[in-house]
Amino acid sequence: CKMKKTYDLTTSGYEKALRSYYGIANRTVVNFFTKRTKELKPAVQSAPGWKLFGKVPPRENLQKDSKIIQQEYEARTGRMYKPPPPSTRRKNIEFEPLSTTALILEDRPANLPAKSVEEALRHRQEYDEMVAEAKKREIKEAHKRKKIMRERFKQEENIASAMVIWVNEILPNWEGMRATRRVRELWWQGLPPSVRGKVWSLAVGNELNITPELYEIFLSRAKERWKSFSETSSENDIEGASVADREASLELIKLDISRTFPSLYIFQKGGPYHDLLHSVLGAYTCYRPDVGYVQGMSFIAAVLILNLEEADAFIAFANLLNKPCQLAFFRVDHSMMLKYFAAFEVFFEENLPKLFLHFKSYSLTPDIYLIDWIFTLYSKSLPLDLACRVWDVFCRDGEEFLFRTGLGILRLYEDILLQMDFIHIAQFLTKLPEDITSERLFSCIAAIQMQNSNKKWAQVFASLMKDNKEGDKNHSPALKS
Repeated sequence: CKMKKTYDLTTSGYEKALRSYYGIANRTVVNFFTKRTKELKPAVQSAPGWKLFGKVPPRENLQKDSKIIQQEYEARTGRMYKPPPPSTRRKNIEFEPLSTTALILEDRPANLPAKSVEEALRHRQEYDEMVAEAKKREIKEAHKRKKIMRERFKQEENIASAMVIWVNEILPNWEGMRATRRVRELWWQGLPPSVRGKVWSLAVGNELNITPELYEIFLSRAKERWKSFSETSSENDIEGASVADREASLELIKLDISRTFPSLYIFQKGGPYHDLLHSVLGAYTCYRPDVGYVQGMSFIAAVLILNLEEADAFIAFANLLNKPCQLAFFRVDHSMMLKYFAAFEVFFEENLPKLFLHFKSYSLTPDIYLIDWIFTLYSKSLPLDLACRVWDVFCRDGEEFLFRTGLGILRLYEDILLQMDFIHIAQFLTKLPEDITSERLFSCIAAIQMQNSNKKWAQVFASLMKDNKEGDKNHSPALKS
């Protein structure tokens, strides 16, 4: 029976044990323990110490143990250090400010004068005040978050209950119920996202009788045209081409797609909806070569793609752009656009007389801000969810609501706009604040009365259409050029 080896566990014995057990070379073990010994040796070299102003004599030992330091401090000051009980500090840890707020309670370093009792009490009071303020802010933010969550839950419950009504009652009986007061009121509150696309399609209609098969035909033509365009066209050809051909070109559509809802990153190259948007716009340029592609169309097509299938989005897109107002703007029919602006200013003066005169004093005409709003149906100017709600009521009320929305925006920011000059007004209305909410905007829209001398929008616009004389007050310098 082989006896187990016993080892001397002193330092030298431990080294021998390692050599015997692991077969390590003597030099290696010696080097290892030499290094370890060196590391454990206290630093003999002294380095100059520092105080607040100037040097102090070199310290004898830089690596004193914390207990030794404490003992020296107690011997020097003559008082014992009593650590505070854990429960007395950071009672309200969830409200205690982060960073260095609590440093005010700490004692000064030993080489500085100690705090007086009055100063320590003052620091404690200041600290308590800071903690109380932080606690108030935290409670206020918590209440705000709870309020937002309650509103969100309430909104989700309303959407869920509205969806049941739309799916089970309204959509199966669309023609009979769409004009009822109950449906119109429900419509005003916003359509549930799950039925939004369907309701838009039904409201816009399909007067052009476009079928999914027809869309595929024009899409294949667009692809052939793009292929031949990329193979045969050069920069010189593009410069010499007609305006319609240039606007319908692949390059212009590509450029505009890259600027469509850039913050979403879904329509840009490589995004999930890039090719889809490209297809819808390309097919439309072949379907309506008389209109071609115009900047702003990409935003309208993108909103439809987010709510409808590809072919249905194209059908709604083509029919929507065939409406009188959209057709006038996208074909840049100056005389028709001027009549729309004239009708808008009639209701502008009726509803917001002070702001109307302010705009007049700077010769600020509606085309400066309305063109961008109408071309994109507010999808570029407003947050996407708010723009969709504007689209909801636009599909219900038609073109009148586009101009009523414009007046609602002006009413919402009337006080701010009255303080601005021409340049700042134009810049502000081009890029509206991002914190605009649907409740505030729709409250202002509801306050706008689309009635002038007992005439509604359609009657005012019809009277302007009958008038062959162009009024002086609504000639837009931008459109004259």
